[in-house]
Amino acid sequence: MKVLVTGGAGFIGSNVVDGFIEAGHQVFVVDNLYTGKRSNVNPEARFFELDIRAPQTAELIKRERPDIIDHHAAQISVPASVSDPVFDADINIKGLLNLLEAARKYGVGKFIFISSGGAIYGEASEYPTSEGHQPQPLSPYAVSKFSSEHYLEYYRHQYALDYTTLRYANIYGPRQIPHGEAGVVAIFMDNLLKERKSTLNHFVEDEKGMVRDYCYVGDVVKANLLALEKGSGDFFNIGTGAGTKTSELYDTIFEAFKEVRPELPKEFGALKKQIARPGDLTRSCLIIEKARRLLGWFPETDLQEGIRETLKWRLKLP
Repeated sequence: MKVLVTGGAGFIGSNVVDGFIEAGHQVFVVDNLYTGKRSNVNPEARFFELDIRAPQTAELIKRERPDIIDHHAAQISVPASVSDPVFDADINIKGLLNLLEAARKYGVGKFIFISSGGAIYGEASEYPTSEGHQPQPLSPYAVSKFSSEHYLEYYRHQYALDYTTLRYANIYGPRQIPHGEAGVVAIFMDNLLKERKSTLNHFVEDEKGMVRDYCYVGDVVKANLLALEKGSGDFFNIGTGAGTKTSELYDTIFEAFKEVRPELPKEFGALKKQIARPGDLTRSCLIIEKARRLLGWFPETDLQEGIRETLKWRLKLP
């Protein structure tokens, strides 16, 4: 199968590219390297340094005629979307429409869209949250992702363009940068490496921090592989179903560091505290039964194992 991965030089996208190539697919990557890195791109993938909003990207789709577009490119930061909602919409909505127009004109068979289960549900009354809960996006980033889902359904209805939407929880793992929804894992690791204190963002009612569903990137790759042929016209939560408070996440990372660097001062086991940022949710955790039932997908990596694997990559350990 011939697959175009947008954002394929980024953290999650590059891992997905690796998975597609290992499965025997022909892959080419579009990325403007705004946050991605050329070094992340698998050498067996063809790389094009292009912006998803650019006419040249549509021309590339016309020339290459991919069977699938796997769309990971995005403005990924909730705080950045709050400070500049126009920029967020320009990338996340205008960029999507450029791809969808090219897809329907040039015979793309399916569009895999990466949405955000970690953001679009808002302060959900159902917790953990299933796909049956009506999204209530509370940040421009979440609004742009949910709006994009509606555009996908329109293109399916109007032009018979098939799609599968994956609503990611907070994804972490090798190649992660300290930005975006789950950047806290990379931030905590960077701070421990530099022996700096980390900060815990929290709400007044709970000083242990926000609750998030942390899913390892290797498991996410498997969801994308399954979505190549399954999940037609539907959307799926991709997470673990287990909520973790920020303080608990830090403790897990700190303990993993202590295993490989026992000399790390104990004082770094504590966190500074500050009130949460605009756009932050108190809690987010996803019910994943639908993905298990219809995609045959489920997470296989627990938080402790995933953090150890991420730390191995960060420390360049064998």
